[in-house]
Amino acid sequence: MTIKKEIKGCLLAFLVTTLGWAQKIDTQKLDLYFKTLETHNKFMGSLAISQNGQPIYAKSVGYADVEHNRKANENTKYRIGSISKTFTSVLLFKAIENKKLSLNQTIENFFPTIANANKITISQLLNHHSGIHDFTRDDDYEDWNTKPMTAREMVALIAKGGSDFEPGSKGKYCNSNYVLLTYILEKTFEKPYSELVQTHIAKPLGLKNTFFGGKINTENNESKSYRFSETWKAEPETDMSIPMGAGGMVSTPGDLVLFSEGLFKGKLLKKESLDAMKTIEDNYGRGLFKMPFDDKIGYGHAGNIDGFNGTFTYFRDGDISFAMTSNGSNYSGNAIALTILSAIFNQPYDITEFTSYSVSPEVLAQYLGTYSSAEIPVKMTIATENGVLQLQTPGQPAIALEASAKDQFRFDKAGLMLEFNPTEKSMVLKQKGGNFTFKKEE
Repeated sequence: MTIKKEIKGCLLAFLVTTLGWAQKIDTQKLDLYFKTLETHNKFMGSLAISQNGQPIYAKSVGYADVEHNRKANENTKYRIGSISKTFTSVLLFKAIENKKLSLNQTIENFFPTIANANKITISQLLNHHSGIHDFTRDDDYEDWNTKPMTAREMVALIAKGGSDFEPGSKGKYCNSNYVLLTYILEKTFEKPYSELVQTHIAKPLGLKNTFFGGKINTENNESKSYRFSETWKAEPETDMSIPMGAGGMVSTPGDLVLFSEGLFKGKLLKKESLDAMKTIEDNYGRGLFKMPFDDKIGYGHAGNIDGFNGTFTYFRDGDISFAMTSNGSNYSGNAIALTILSAIFNQPYDITEFTSYSVSPEVLAQYLGTYSSAEIPVKMTIATENGVLQLQTPGQPAIALEASAKDQFRFDKAGLMLEFNPTEKSMVLKQKGGNFTFKKEE
């Protein structure tokens, strides 16, 4: 997985309540929940919750380095993907407050080769209204994302992608925007992005484990990332010269909670700057997303890169900060986040019982083949590898399915369920309340 998947995780819903509720967290039940996820290879990572500036819960499960049997702890550092965009936005507003830049200035002086550069404003880069093509959506992205790139090469690559729509006409999530914003910052301050983060954010807030990343150093308690396929298998490392301020930061949940509190309590920016970051247009803020649940409103960001996933959110109502980072997930991140926040405000939640169901090779053979649907314009191939049923769609890696009952298989990370009918040579895909029927092709 790479940062191009992250938009799917950016609109997670969260809920907090009052101080009284937050103090009633059943830590034993939450501990059991994460122990269950860990035991069944569903999640590796860390989380932190604070209220009124004080930590009220922290947890780490799984391994930072599977190959060397190194367990994760509260100081384990994770790549945080597009949460980096919030850091980049803070730095942009620092430059604006210092009269070095303005929201409405166009970018042709920085990037004359970018299509529509004379129309695209810094504000449109910040809130994803530039129309610039997102290079992470290109089919060949994962062929080269592990190799270093210079700023000149990245700008040329982005310029080659052209424009997807007229600037300002709509919003569309785009990592290219924040790569360009990184270069604008470096040119404006005449300092590298890594130094700007330390000077203007990490040092003022006392963030000890937050920095712009490089090659993963497990000796520094930096975690590698993994995907689960029978065992936890290491994912390739994106070279951080590619995402830059769009996805190149490293942090811990504890530091992200401090960053969240510092940002929303005025320790980094003036009120008018924070208000501008929180202003939503076509679902996009400037480095922030609105994260509502019922009548409660939070602000934050989510992200992923390689096998890493993360999210942070701040709720003014209750003065709650919440952050979670993961270096391996075989379960729905949304479901985990909602469970944690159910615990925060004393709402009931269940601890899933992960039961195994054995299927013989002869039975698996009945499901194999290519399936198509009149309801979804995509073909799905069902195959086996080492006795495990696999689902694959064109241009995507195969995913391992778990048997849950007779003729039923699931992929918990995406909340996906498949029900086969060998007699009718069909299967039903169930996901997010939708049921889609597929027929096996002859």
